[in-house]
Amino acid sequence: MTRPLCLFHLSDVHFGLEDARALEWVKAEIAARRPDAVAITGDITMRARPHEFAAAERWIHSLDVPVTVEPGNHDLPGYHLPSRYLNPLGRFRAFREVVERRIELARPGISGIALVPLNSNVPAQPRFNWSKGWISGRALADCLAQIDALPAGMRALVTVHHPLREAGTHGTALTRGGAAALAALAQRKVVGVLSGHVHDAFDLMEPTPHGPVRMIGAGTLSRRLRTTPASFNELAWDGAQLTVTVRNLAGLDSAAMQIGEVPADAEPPGAARGDASSA
Repeated sequence: MTRPLCLFHLSDVHFGLEDARALEWVKAEIAARRPDAVAITGDITMRARPHEFAAAERWIHSLDVPVTVEPGNHDLPGYHLPSRYLNPLGRFRAFREVVERRIELARPGISGIALVPLNSNVPAQPRFNWSKGWISGRALADCLAQIDALPAGMRALVTVHHPLREAGTHGTALTRGGAAALAALAQRKVVGVLSGHVHDAFDLMEPTPHGPVRMIGAGTLSRRLRTTPASFNELAWDGAQLTVTVRNLAGLDSAAMQIGEVPADAEPPGAARGDASSA
């Protein structure tokens, strides 16, 4: 029997406030289990400072597996407004160039799966809390074009930082443009959408006018815990079904680790509202 493809899904490591014990544990798990790839869905740093990106680079290079990374709201500089407005993802892109390898997973007997990025960050928003997501028309178009260009038979896992859920009212929506993005993804060969941001794991089916889309969230590997211990997701793809197991330091089963709803206010304890890099 062909062994399923294995992907480790990490998020919200927050170098600068990382959990060193959790990172050593994940590194040991990667060395022992040798996943086909690792996906990190944003908030790699705490404040997008050079030394935080440098620490993240050293850790990722020590893993010796293909890694793909997405930016989170913490990976945009919040303390230097000229950089935030003029080149908000400059430091992240320089970091991405030295750590990332494009990932298309395939094995004889298993239909392939590709990780396709979707950026959910903008430098400024017309609402008080800039930590929340915003899917621009350009970002969605770029993601859809990459999905449409995949080889025949190749499926997609979309990687994004913010959950594509417009929780709450229009003014406080968790991710502006998330509903439109989900509706577009539902019409394509998308297995699921991997995200982070809320610091708790989840595995939910989100309805759209074109059918449901699976939303899969990873917890945090930082000291900024919300309601569950430090964790990551182990995903197995057999060519037809994606299985998600939440691995965590407390040894809890997946059901105990996964929240049943994406919260409208996703900030972990201690996050300052209105801080451009909070949550």
